[in-house]
Amino acid sequence: MTTHVSDDTRSSAPNISSTATRRRDRGRAGRRRAPWLFLAPAIVLFALFLAAPILYAVYLSFRTEKVSGLGLGSGSRTEVWNGLTNYANALADPEFLASVGRVAIYGLIVVPTMLGLALLFALLLDARRARARGFSRVSIFLPYAVPAVISSLLWGFLYLPGVSPFYYVFDQLGWDVPSMFSSNLVMFAVANIAVWGGVGFNMVVIYTSLKAIPSELYEAAELDGASQIGVAWRIKIPIVVPSIIMTFVFSMIATLQVFAEPTTLRPLSNTISSTWTPLMKVYRDAFTRGDLYSAAATSVIIALATFVLSFGFLRLVQSRAFGQEK
Repeated sequence: MTTHVSDDTRSSAPNISSTATRRRDRGRAGRRRAPWLFLAPAIVLFALFLAAPILYAVYLSFRTEKVSGLGLGSGSRTEVWNGLTNYANALADPEFLASVGRVAIYGLIVVPTMLGLALLFALLLDARRARARGFSRVSIFLPYAVPAVISSLLWGFLYLPGVSPFYYVFDQLGWDVPSMFSSNLVMFAVANIAVWGGVGFNMVVIYTSLKAIPSELYEAAELDGASQIGVAWRIKIPIVVPSIIMTFVFSMIATLQVFAEPTTLRPLSNTISSTWTPLMKVYRDAFTRGDLYSAAATSVIIALATFVLSFGFLRLVQSRAFGQEK
């Protein structure tokens, strides 16, 4: 039997094929656009509230205000190019250098103490004989959930001899305990708040890494006669070193940006100045003195220092790890 195909059928076949091709092309284009549509809100928010302010701060750091005459009337104050003068003045400012020194000492106290306690608590919670793990995790992590301003106010009143229950007990016992707001102890008072609030987060990060370690490694070590301390020292800690490095970088960045704790404690003590940390100096210059240009230059210096220290530390760790692998 011979099948005859009409001319209409032959002419419609290319149309059907081209329609299907167009649909496939539209589907592919839609799939390519879909990720950008989902990312668009985040990109817009990032550009408006992060990228744009950063670029504007960099722009202001190269500018200054020129005052003509007495500075009165329209046109008497104009913004002019200032080059690197703001940066040179910021780096030569004794108040800024003193604040950097205080933050360095603060970091030497906070970071090792906080990470050491976080590692210790994570190892204790991961031990086989640990009890009430859920309650302990929540108890240790809970201070991290308290905002820095609230925790600073809480500890600030505990530091005040006139209202603190601790100093009342000390007085009843006849102990002469100096105020935590004294010039010798105020650094430890601020550091204590940071340690109290930051141990929980770092502990959770390290503890999560410990839970990912296969139990077969522990069983093999115990069969070889290793104690719990030996397992922790020779197996657990070396494996969670990447997590410790990550928490160290986060802690270092937070240390360089410390602001809320000393600013909140400042009204309670006369030993914390308005330039106690670099960010406090930026706030003082921008909103108390109205010198946005100097504040912008100082903030850019702080941002660059944070980036250089963090990136440099990561590169150092990576280079050593690569050298050991070789």
